[in-house]
Formats: sequence, C-alpha cells, structure tokens
Amino acid sequence: MSFSTPITDRYFEDYVTGAVHCFGSIVVEEDEVIAFAKRFDPQDFHTDPEAAKATPFGGLIASGWHTAGMMMRLYADHYLTKVGSLASPGVDELRWIKPVRPGDALSVRVTILDAVLSRSKPDRGVVTSFIEVLNQADEVVMSMRAVNMVLRRPS
Repeated sequence: MSFSTPITDRYFEDYVTGAVHCFGSIVVEEDEVIAFAKRFDPQDFHTDPEAAKATPFGGLIASGWHTAGMMMRLYADHYLTKVGSLASPGVDELRWIKPVRPGDALSVRVTILDAVLSRSKPDRGVVTSFIEVLNQADEVVMSMRAVNMVLRRPS
C-alpha cells in the first residue's frame, strides 16, 4: 500500500490506523559499516573483517545503531511528512533481530498502529507506528515502535 498523498502534502489525516507502507531499498556498504563502527561502535565484528570471522557472527556485521540510521533514512525519505512532521518524543521496543551484513539490501515496512488527535493541541495528532527493517530475503532484521507528532491538514 502507498499513501494517496505525496510526502510534500501529507498530514495527520493521511496516516490511517492499520495501513501498511513498504519502502526501500538501501544497500549496506562495507566501507560505511566500518567507518560508522570505528567512530561509534568499535567492536571487532563491526570494524575488522578478518577478526570478525572468528566471532559468533562469522564475518563483518553492521552496528545496530548503523542499521537504525539506515532505517531512519528510508523512514524520513518516504514515510514522514515533509510539511507536518513535528518530531518524535521517542521510540520503544527497539530490537536487533538478525545480523545485517555488507551487501544486504534493506527495506522498511511500517504499520500504523494508532493515529490519535491531540487533546491539548487541536492542530496536531500523534501517530504510533511499528517499523520493521527487512533484508533482501524479506527477513526482519530490526524492529521498533515509533511515536511521531504530525500536524493536521490546514482548513
């Protein structure tokens, strides 16, 4: 399913409870895996392809935080409105389920769990989404719940 309105004209009313939206893909590049990990998550299975062979993963894998960053790129480019996004108070239930490896092609599946009008601010609503990151074999590699505040369509 896709939105009936473009991302540049998407408001709270366009986020329908129960709708499922799929977006992708982004290819995991080995040099980016290593560069990210060297800076933010310096563990051998993220930074050293040779040493990673001796780990339980049997090879280089992306940091979960890097995977979350790639998910965010797809989420921002395809799901979040460009005109009505008011930020997020946070995420819940972040899970790294399967290793992400260089060469994987990631996509995102977003299920809208709830869309509720704000009681205190009538110009906006709160959208709760369940986000799954999938690899090229359609295996879920990461999941989380996100909450986003979104403006209502101007009248």
